[in-house]
Amino acid sequence: MRLASPEDSLALGARLAEVARPGDVIALSGPLGAGKTSIARGLLAALGLEEEAPSPSFAIVQPYAPPEVRFPVLHVDLYRIEDPEEAGELGLDDARHDSLLLVEWPERLSDHWWHDALWLSLELTPDGARALTAKVPAAWKDRWPQSLP
Repeated sequence: MRLASPEDSLALGARLAEVARPGDVIALSGPLGAGKTSIARGLLAALGLEEEAPSPSFAIVQPYAPPEVRFPVLHVDLYRIEDPEEAGELGLDDARHDSLLLVEWPERLSDHWWHDALWLSLELTPDGARALTAKVPAAWKDRWPQSLP
C-alpha cells in the first residue's frame, strides 16, 4: 500500500479504528519520520480523542480511557527501551486483556510479544510517500481488507 501524504496516514488510522477492538495489538514499525505516530493519531482521533495525541517517546506509554476515547488504548513507544527486561515494568501483558495496544518500535522486544499483532511496516520512498506492508495474523484476517483506505 502507498501512503502519499500525512493525510493518508491519518486516514488509515481512522479506518483501523473502525475495526480495532480491545485485546488487539497494532505494531507500527519503520524509521524515524515514517508516519507511525500519524497512523496512531488518526486512530485515536477516530476513537474520539479531541486533541492531537502527543508522541509517547518520552512517556513510553500514553494511556487513553473512556470517555476520552471509545475504549481503553495504550499508545506505546519502545524507541528508548534498551533492555527487553524493562518492558515487564510497562504492564503491557495486563493491558492486553482490556485495551488496544498501539506499539511503535515493536522490534525493540522479541517477536513473542507480538505473535498476534497486526504488524504494519513503513518505508520512506524517494518521492516522499510511505510504502506500507502488513503482516496480518489470523485474528485480523476478516478485518484487514475492510480497513484499507
